[in-house]
Amino acid sequence: MSYLDDAVVRYNKSLETGPFRDLSWAEALHRRMEEGGLSAGGRLICPFLRPNFVSRRQYDSLVRSAEALLGAIGRMEQMVLTNPVLLARLELLPAEKMLASIDPGYPSLQVAARLDSHVRNGHLHFVQYNADLPTGAGYSDALADLFYDAPPIKELRKRYTLTRVGGRKHFLQALLKAYKQFGGTKKPNMAIVEFRPVFHSGESEYTLVRDYFRDEGYAVEIASPEQLEYRNGVLRKGAFEIDLVYRRLGVHEFLIRFDLSHPLVQAYRDRAVCVVNSFRSELAHKKAMFGLLTDETLVAKFPAAERKAIREHVPWTRLVSASKTTYDERTIDLADFITRNRQRLTLKPNDDYSDQHTYLGWEMDDTAWERALKQAMRTPYVVQEKVDPVRSLFPLMSFGILEFRELQVDVRPHAYLGKVQGCSSWLSSGS
Repeated sequence: MSYLDDAVVRYNKSLETGPFRDLSWAEALHRRMEEGGLSAGGRLICPFLRPNFVSRRQYDSLVRSAEALLGAIGRMEQMVLTNPVLLARLELLPAEKMLASIDPGYPSLQVAARLDSHVRNGHLHFVQYNADLPTGAGYSDALADLFYDAPPIKELRKRYTLTRVGGRKHFLQALLKAYKQFGGTKKPNMAIVEFRPVFHSGESEYTLVRDYFRDEGYAVEIASPEQLEYRNGVLRKGAFEIDLVYRRLGVHEFLIRFDLSHPLVQAYRDRAVCVVNSFRSELAHKKAMFGLLTDETLVAKFPAAERKAIREHVPWTRLVSASKTTYDERTIDLADFITRNRQRLTLKPNDDYSDQHTYLGWEMDDTAWERALKQAMRTPYVVQEKVDPVRSLFPLMSFGILEFRELQVDVRPHAYLGKVQGCSSWLSSGS
């Protein structure tokens, strides 16, 4: 049993048969979550009774590999911007291409980003990149603070060295650096722009971020796109003039609701406001970006560390089409390869914000897989090699009773200007 596994077993036993069987501490923890805004629609963001533990060795490896991969993604983005053939391989909508053609006024396309990964012992795989709408950093910082002082964690800290990793201050610093590069010279008024239903109950994660930024001395408002106006060269929410926007709007979702005459787009085009992340982040948000990265002919001249990160940690990915491509250094007919290798492949929509389904080949029969492939040939999809998920046992309190559930664990490092500064963990029933 590894050192990490031993810590998990010891922690779980302390709740089941040890000094923390009385769950009054858990009730108090849940109250603190509610009071701290860590709930949505009456449901706790984290109903589980322990945080996800990652060993120091795993975290250091995650940081090194993620930063190398981020370097490769940034390099590929620059190639795509100057190469129409590569741009076409990302399958952007015409409006997405237009937005990507606009210079945001600062050099980095990855001011704030998140990678989704599976971490198992010495193995690490990145399965998705998100710079278009990265989430989790605000909640994870607040949850880490609460758990760190919870009685069972305090007891565990007597035996193990536990460290919280957080990124709120790095997030703020990255926004301010992008604004300075944009040409901003004054203390900026900031707006966090996100879709908010008219009868919205509860707060979003970015209420916590707003409050932190305000505590640091900045004027910050949360706005929905319907509340924005652009007149006389100034973007506004009511009387609040905006210098810097943190964009919490997925480009695909935004374009479903609005056209390119929206005030945010007009102000962005006129360089009247600094928008982070820029609309160019959509280039790497498309899952087809991993198809470019795992095409060895395109990355042959990338730095060795970046090529190593891709080779060891990024699953083989291709945009689905009736074409020839390469797999394991041999030429294949892609459609035939997908048909014959159902058990180790998955079909995913090229954009997360579409209403298309993900198809897991190992959960389907041949007939259903063929139907899925036909769908993928009509609508932008990628095929990706299977990555085995990581599962772990987590305690939770259900109606005052302790339960344990085995859940899939995704570890998601958060990066600011290409540097990893903390991570969040996401639990799900998985497949």
